[in-house]
Amino acid sequence: MRNIACLLLAAGIGSRLKPFTDYLPKCLMPISGMPLLEIWLDTMAFLKIKKILVNMHYKKDDVFAFLNRFKFKDRVDSVYEEELLGTAGTLKKNYLYFKGKTTLLVHGDNLCVCEFDKFLEYHFESRPKDTLITMMTFISPTPESCGIVELDANGVVQKFHEKVKNPPSNLANAAIYILEPEVLEWIMRQENIGDFSTEVLPFFMGKIATWENTGIMRDIGNPKSLQLAQKEFPYKQTEPLDDWQKKYYENPIHKLILQDA
Repeated sequence: MRNIACLLLAAGIGSRLKPFTDYLPKCLMPISGMPLLEIWLDTMAFLKIKKILVNMHYKKDDVFAFLNRFKFKDRVDSVYEEELLGTAGTLKKNYLYFKGKTTLLVHGDNLCVCEFDKFLEYHFESRPKDTLITMMTFISPTPESCGIVELDANGVVQKFHEKVKNPPSNLANAAIYILEPEVLEWIMRQENIGDFSTEVLPFFMGKIATWENTGIMRDIGNPKSLQLAQKEFPYKQTEPLDDWQKKYYENPIHKLILQDA
């Protein structure tokens, strides 16, 4: 049994998604009627990851009510951040939760549908020697809006290009990572640290393996992208609705998303 813990980042304000985020937090945006966070938690269940921490900030009461559903309340932990700590800051603040474990770090505002078990398998069995992080990548249709990576012959990251004009390729960072315990220990030794992509990843240059997601990878952070996601994930409700879901489906957000899709 692999000793894995997951940090699912769900605290974002989602300012680019207004007015949608006036109704619900970004992590609970519906994808064909299913909350994005539920898609992620179902993925963790498929991977048999039992130690899951979800951080909360914006509309925390909505997120907590979602996690308190019978489906999740005994298998998902949560932590509230009064002020956003940044990804690295959240890892540092919750060090004891992840200490000594391989950590799956997920930005929960992305729709990601892929062979996730192959991602884990690659990290544990096939990643290049001496790498401590495996980064999920994907081919982006808009590389100028993404963090683009340059790799060596073994698929190890050599350079980053963060949202630049005319990037050298369209292979983008999906902001989903698997971290070995040494990465967390390094974070703990830094006095003031918050951002993962600018303050952690550069230090581990040459020690970051990559695995390409050839399925669906979409940041739902703007209305157009969220609307496109409705067509990419054809979820259909088959189980009886619980009380939370009944209220969720009454939320005006569903009609708002679809009216211009």
